[in-house]
Amino acid sequence: MLYYLFDYLDKHFNLPGAGVFQYITFRAFAATVTSLGIAAIWGKSVINFLRKLQIGEDIRDLGLEGQMQKKGTPTMGGFIILLSLLIPTLLFAKLHNVYIILLIVTALWLGGVGFLDDYIKVFKKNKEGLSGRFKIVGQVGLGLIVGLTMYFNDNIKVRFYEKAKISTNIGEIQKFTDTKSLITTVPFLKNNQFDYNYLLPDFIPDQYVWVVYVFVIIFIITAVSNGANITDGIDGLAAGTSVIIGITLAVLAYVSGNKVFSQYLNVMFIPNSGELAIFCAAFVGACVGFLWYNAYPAQVFMGDTGSLMLGGIIATLSIVLRKEMLIPVLCGIFLIELLSVIFQVSYFKYTKRKYGEGRRILLMSPLHHHFQKKSYHESKIVTRFWIVGILLAVVTLVTLKLR
Repeated sequence: MLYYLFDYLDKHFNLPGAGVFQYITFRAFAATVTSLGIAAIWGKSVINFLRKLQIGEDIRDLGLEGQMQKKGTPTMGGFIILLSLLIPTLLFAKLHNVYIILLIVTALWLGGVGFLDDYIKVFKKNKEGLSGRFKIVGQVGLGLIVGLTMYFNDNIKVRFYEKAKISTNIGEIQKFTDTKSLITTVPFLKNNQFDYNYLLPDFIPDQYVWVVYVFVIIFIITAVSNGANITDGIDGLAAGTSVIIGITLAVLAYVSGNKVFSQYLNVMFIPNSGELAIFCAAFVGACVGFLWYNAYPAQVFMGDTGSLMLGGIIATLSIVLRKEMLIPVLCGIFLIELLSVIFQVSYFKYTKRKYGEGRRILLMSPLHHHFQKKSYHESKIVTRFWIVGILLAVVTLVTLKLR
């Protein structure tokens, strides 16, 4: 909203300093500061309000050190992240940008699904919360929205440059075309592009590729949002990991939407995607502000309202930036946490059928609980997971040049 206001003042009244709102870097910085300030200042009031409503976490005794001390800690703190993210986005981003609209829908959609889950747990006193199949329905619904928008919306294109350059009086000009395409980035390969049309058998016409594409998008969003949800098991882990991922995605968004940097780094140029750097900046600020209260010992938990939303946002950002194949690296923490649960449950069921007694790979899943069982302190586990997350983020950014 402020973007449109200052754009109007700059064009019609030539107001000094109004033109600075044209710069993505300035608006991204302003979004970060605003979201951080909202989360840090407004967060305390939200926590007090949640305490007043007696919206506290009901802890199951899993035999973990310090676990029962957290009983009654306010949950549903994901609202702090949601509002701290949306307000700066509405103030500083171009709201007619299809990518911004898609990310706002993602935040509200999965934030709503998570809220229903938390509401059932807290107010209906049902520890299981929202039924698993209803969560899946919500994630599939978002996957359909994102996948169909990416395929059918005419404003979503990628730029293809011609190899030959044209010589003019002012120098060489490289011709290009902005085209609708399902092409995406494959890391570590020299010709690092993959077209989803390759997945279609020869006997199926290319116009049906959207069906395959939507299924892939649904899988990605479901996997990443569930991975973030599972990671949110100890103080500061999901929020801190999301900060690292958000900073990385902000860099990728800025590079992918900048003509000069994208050509220099030979990165796919996505018209209008640079605006996503503002959303990413607000996302990082909101998570850091929330982490102020969520770091050990946590004064508030984000609940599914926050964790499902964080995973959905990260997945959608990766998809629209055509970097979804980097998710196993960038979101490695989410992936290993999710796989630790899948392997643990699968192995337990397999050994129970075969030997009559279930056996475990880990002392407890998800993986962070395994380390708690080995008597590692929460803070040490979280810090080491963050370090691994930073290393994975560095590897992700290195893929811009390492092929």
